Amino acid sequence: MTQPAPRPVLDVRGFRKTYGAKVAANGYSLEVDSGQILGLVGPNGAGKTTLISSVVGIQGFDGGSIAVCGHDVASDPVAAKAGLAFVPDTPSVYGFMTGMGYLDYVCDVFGVPAPERAGRIGGLADRLAMADALGSKASSYSHGMQQKLVLMGAFVHRPALLVLDEPFVGLDPVATRTLRAMLREHADGGGAVLFSSHVLEVVERLCDTVAIVRGGAVRAQGPIEAVMGDETLEDVFMDVMADGAGEGR
Repeated sequence: MTQPAPRPVLDVRGFRKTYGAKVAANGYSLEVDSGQILGLVGPNGAGKTTLISSVVGIQGFDGGSIAVCGHDVASDPVAAKAGLAFVPDTPSVYGFMTGMGYLDYVCDVFGVPAPERAGRIGGLADRLAMADALGSKASSYSHGMQQKLVLMGAFVHRPALLVLDEPFVGLDPVATRTLRAMLREHADGGGAVLFSSHVLEVVERLCDTVAIVRGGAVRAQGPIEAVMGDETLEDVFMDVMADGAGEGR
């Protein structure tokens, strides 16, 4: 008997979102399977953050469906959110908390067992060079340190799906390289990753699949080698942008 195909960790079907007369998403679909990293690229205003905001439950949408680990984000939001972690493009932390206090709070929310917390937090702190800072209030952190703290909060509860909006902004080269490795390890361990980025070189090197968004539509999508062919991702991206020259003017 043929076994059914495993369901995607993230399953977006017919996603549609409008803001008045502006179409931010025109009914497109995409999915991210276990073990995959999908890079979402496009110009400013293309609709990348619109999709991410709907996936993580920050805003609603006008048509289609989004499911995380089989849980519909509209009808079963608590279960859907339990399976994901979100890193926004601007780090948002509670400045009155210490770094350790913030991470303990995240662990409380997601039910990380107390005996496992020290090991998980310590390992992440070592990798991201944050061990000496966790006793200080987050309000004293630089932008890059706040970004690292939010990343630690995303990884510490080991979600099925990591959703990251421009996660490399503000990170130094060492932290950038470390984060690339951490994302790859998360996927290789059976997790899934959706992230947006303007840094096409990172997307090309890191991602298994890519979706290029322009004007609220996915203009190119698939395994990154198939999308690129004999070109670089930058070449493909510029071709897609050239095809849409004049849109929205």
